[in-house]
Amino acid sequence: MTIKLFDRRKKRARYRIVKHAGGKPRLSVFRSGRHIYAQVIDDAAGATLASASTNEKDTKVSKSWNVDAAKAVGKAIAERAVAKGVKRVVFDRGGYIYHGRVKALADAAREGGLEF
Repeated sequence: MTIKLFDRRKKRARYRIVKHAGGKPRLSVFRSGRHIYAQVIDDAAGATLASASTNEKDTKVSKSWNVDAAKAVGKAIAERAVAKGVKRVVFDRGGYIYHGRVKALADAAREGGLEF
């Protein structure tokens, strides 16, 4: 039953993103039990512009599953996106609730220079 609810939240979030995106790329978040991943995706071109995760060697965190790790990924994705010339994005939380690691990643991306 939880998968069904997750899929409903994901579908609802994606509908709102597509409706209000206005040609901006989206910052997509995937959260597993151990890692967190973020991508800046240009849906018009079907290409990933920038990506970051706790699964990379660049990310220097002792634990990859906590809020500090999510903040590090948020800063990394913001730096990489700004370097590619992307300043404005639409935040795609998927089916995840905007709380904890997802919120920490979003706040760190905003501090890093992304606008959403």
